[in-house]
Amino acid sequence: MVPDVPAISRRFDYSVPARLESQVHLGSRVRIELHGRRVGGWVIEDDVGPTPGVAAKPVAGSSGAGPPPPLMAVAGWAAWRWAGPLSSFLRTASPHRVVRPGRPSGSGPPAVPAPPSPGGGAVTIVDDALAAMGATGVVVRLAPALDATLVVQEVIHRVGVRSVLVLAPSHGRAGQVAARLREVGIPVALMPDMWEQASRGTGVVVGTRAAAFAPTARLAAVVVLDAHDEAYREERAPTWSAVEVAVERARRDGAPALLVSACPPLTLTEGRPTVTTVRAVERRGWPVVEVVDRSGDDPRTGLFSERMVAAVRSALDGPAGPVVCILNRTGRIRLLACTSCGAVARCTRCGGPVVQPEVRGDLHCRRCGEVRPAVCAECDSTRLKSLRVGVTRATEELSALTGVDATEVSASTPPGHVDRSRLVVGTEAALHRVHGAALVAFLDFDQHLLAPRFAAGEEALVLMARAARLVGSRDGGGRVLVQTRFPGHEVLMAAQRADPGLVAVAERQVREELGLPPFGALALLRGPGAGAYADGLRSVGGIEVSSPDDDRRLIRAADHRILCDALAAVPRPPDRLRVEVDPTAV
Repeated sequence: MVPDVPAISRRFDYSVPARLESQVHLGSRVRIELHGRRVGGWVIEDDVGPTPGVAAKPVAGSSGAGPPPPLMAVAGWAAWRWAGPLSSFLRTASPHRVVRPGRPSGSGPPAVPAPPSPGGGAVTIVDDALAAMGATGVVVRLAPALDATLVVQEVIHRVGVRSVLVLAPSHGRAGQVAARLREVGIPVALMPDMWEQASRGTGVVVGTRAAAFAPTARLAAVVVLDAHDEAYREERAPTWSAVEVAVERARRDGAPALLVSACPPLTLTEGRPTVTTVRAVERRGWPVVEVVDRSGDDPRTGLFSERMVAAVRSALDGPAGPVVCILNRTGRIRLLACTSCGAVARCTRCGGPVVQPEVRGDLHCRRCGEVRPAVCAECDSTRLKSLRVGVTRATEELSALTGVDATEVSASTPPGHVDRSRLVVGTEAALHRVHGAALVAFLDFDQHLLAPRFAAGEEALVLMARAARLVGSRDGGGRVLVQTRFPGHEVLMAAQRADPGLVAVAERQVREELGLPPFGALALLRGPGAGAYADGLRSVGGIEVSSPDDDRRLIRAADHRILCDALAAVPRPPDRLRVEVDPTAV
């Protein structure tokens, strides 16, 4: 048994009483007596004798069905891959409520005829994807305004209505996909509420991150929509990725895995084939992107350029949807600019943003740790100014400039708050709260381009793709406006040319030189036990340990096998410790 207690994720010997034999089997959830109290657990082995010298205690009760045996093996792989307790992944793979064992998986309802092909471009791109399929799947690059659900329907048409797993980044998107499939007669088990139906062989399983552990015994195909989305990554430790879990399940079952993305990051495309539509179709699937060059503007002129204000006013006068203005300050990142020439202060080594921790102190790069004097790299001036304007103030100023009451939106804003707003000013959360827009304007896009993360450029392009989905295609009048001091940045060029591959070319060179993923494996240790654990890892071959600061340790290896084997082999200290495999910021 493996108890459902993170601090005690170990194997214990228990026996199954005769009264529970029909309810308990491999993967079942049970209640056991452990140290004087009852806790939940999973059966991870059966038909084995107890450890010599140990008298097996009887299982106290059954808590219903758990993950099927093949999924338990995937959970074990995930525990190794992200250096976490097995119980954490078994919990994710189990239903939220008690489900009594029913028919075995695979003996579900009668077969359903395959749905008709949607035709059109979906046929061509699925043809190309299946022809190029590799051992770890294939990346399908699909422009934001194109309908990815048609790709899902075409895949189901090819493989039949049988154990197809479809992942979406949000519950809203998953519900939309499920509704579309049901309209054409495809039975759908929407996770997590329909866990029991999924375990009994319902043809198509649709869900969000946790649905990567949906209880289908054998997959026929996997489709991950918006595979670039950060929602597929668990923020709590273990920091696992639903995309990688789904790909691993497809590999084990010999099923095709299609990773659909408008702007696939390098970690997705490296080592995998990529297919896309013809250039003309992809270009039509992106909106018109207008870049407002503010490199020559005086930093004291404020956040709003004349061109941006004129574009917002023009869009507000039209009959289309609302105008959305994005100013993301949730990261609390300081940007410095030269008061003499207006140049943004950047690291001369890696190009990342720099901050000045102390008054009149040196400039520090949060990305690579470089330290240099507080001097402008462009004009040698020593006068630097912090660029920082909050969303609340931006909302007030834009309301005054346009004469329209603007609505402020952040992550804490309740749903429906912007339903009737003509002008929305908010953080990145606004891109998820609005269902359509006449114009999306990024007020300070440099904040995203210069974020202190090695994947900052890719994440900035993701924001552009989200904005593109709101405004629609260029044929439909879709427009995105960007204010920046770096008009020639590869992210902006990629959006303007509807060619996300331009960002991958730039990212590849930097990451290969620095040994960053996918050309290396990283783990970040935090907490009081980080130092002791890092000291143990130093003795393992192929492991490099560095200290970004006093509270963290960065672990490097040539690949994940070396890294994860080392994390599993070194005993953990008793002190609190967070292990973050594949950190997004170092």
